[in-house]
Amino acid sequence: MSESHSFNSSSLSQRQGVMVVVVGPSGAGKDTLMEFAAARLGQQHNIHFARRVITRNRDAGGEDHDAVTQEEFHRRHEQGDFSVSWQAHGLSYGIPASVQDRLKLGDIVIANGSRSALAHFRSAFPVLKVINVIATPDVLAARLESRGRESRDDILRRLQRSSLDVCGDFDVTTIDNSGELAVAGAAFAKLLEKQLGRCL
Repeated sequence: MSESHSFNSSSLSQRQGVMVVVVGPSGAGKDTLMEFAAARLGQQHNIHFARRVITRNRDAGGEDHDAVTQEEFHRRHEQGDFSVSWQAHGLSYGIPASVQDRLKLGDIVIANGSRSALAHFRSAFPVLKVINVIATPDVLAARLESRGRESRDDILRRLQRSSLDVCGDFDVTTIDNSGELAVAGAAFAKLLEKQLGRCL
């Protein structure tokens, strides 16, 4: 499915903070890893987890987000309320422009993003770290099948056509979340702590 993207390039002054964008295929467990890291590190004043704005019902499941109508999203986009915005799977996603204030203070901001929107994240955030969360095809298929939206055969065929790689010249670390959450979660939290060290 094709996606389109845009970004607000106002206020691209020098920053010392790091934007960490988490990407990966559906079923890889991005939200789960972010929740794990938030539980472990969320009390630190200089680590922040961005709350996305999405044109999806609040009760639709998945991540905790700000639910808006398409009309409201368009209005906010026109007002410059988003640092980055993109469309995927019939929905619009936005990263609030307020995260720039945190980055100017030298903090770390973690956001759930999209591999196809990474060029726009790089334009909006001069210091960008990409965490690519992956899982084996069998694990992805099992997780997606449990959602009840597609048959296992359809899911496996789709996964065979897709890539888990991040294309482009980005600072990328890949985490395999096929196994125990505690293992991948600890690796994710360690990466965030490393990024925090860059900001100090």
